[in-house]
Amino acid sequence: MSRERDVAKSGRAVGVIPARLQSTRLPRKLLLDETGRVLLEYAWAAACRASLLDEVLVAADTPEIVSAVEAFGGRAILTGEHSSGTDRVAEVVARCCGDVDTIVNVQGDEPELDPDHIDSLVEALENDRGLQMATLACPIRDRDTLEDPSCVKVVVGVDGRALYFSRHPIPYVRDGKAETLLNGESPWLLHVGLYAYRRDYLLELTRLPVSPLEQLEQLEQLRALQHGASIGVRVAEHSAVGIDTPEDYARFVARTPNSREGRAA
Repeated sequence: MSRERDVAKSGRAVGVIPARLQSTRLPRKLLLDETGRVLLEYAWAAACRASLLDEVLVAADTPEIVSAVEAFGGRAILTGEHSSGTDRVAEVVARCCGDVDTIVNVQGDEPELDPDHIDSLVEALENDRGLQMATLACPIRDRDTLEDPSCVKVVVGVDGRALYFSRHPIPYVRDGKAETLLNGESPWLLHVGLYAYRRDYLLELTRLPVSPLEQLEQLEQLRALQHGASIGVRVAEHSAVGIDTPEDYARFVARTPNSREGRAA
């Protein structure tokens, strides 16, 4: 769905994709190209389709990533070494985005990202000046996801702001009606790792010390929450599937048309 922004109340919005060449479970995954295009290009192209982004940049950790991005027509900035994607994004923002109001951190390993989700987060910050950040969630419908500590849950207040993020199933249901609730109006929300930040807050966040809750749960967003940030949460019906393992990539290849032969068309 195409959106038009109110120029009078909005500044520039830029998407930044942190791109690291090596990954633990699927080495060099962003440059895998069995579909005829490197994996990273799909996320970049999806972000470029977002109506409310003025530009999409790639924050690259190696010249090889930079070359790949330039080959498919994108703009990449080579960064220094960083311990997190957020820090990598912040370096690019500090260097290249002085006139930008909103930054969207886009995951490069989510090739089927919905551009409307990006627009939704940009809108959230434009419509509520009290927010420092915005992120996405979707309903949890199965017990495996609910109980999987790698699937982060978020609890949201009536004002649409995050109350807490956890690897534990929250909220806790005392009366054992989990199955009934999962099949109905589920009270559980899966946090989706797509973030929009106000530029100045992103730079401030990366300078803050690691918080106790962040250390316990190993969730970077808890640093912002524990330091008092207001984080808006937009709820979507679905989320993009991340590519983390060889099996994930094989399934993506199987459902994606190969563009190797028809790329020039």
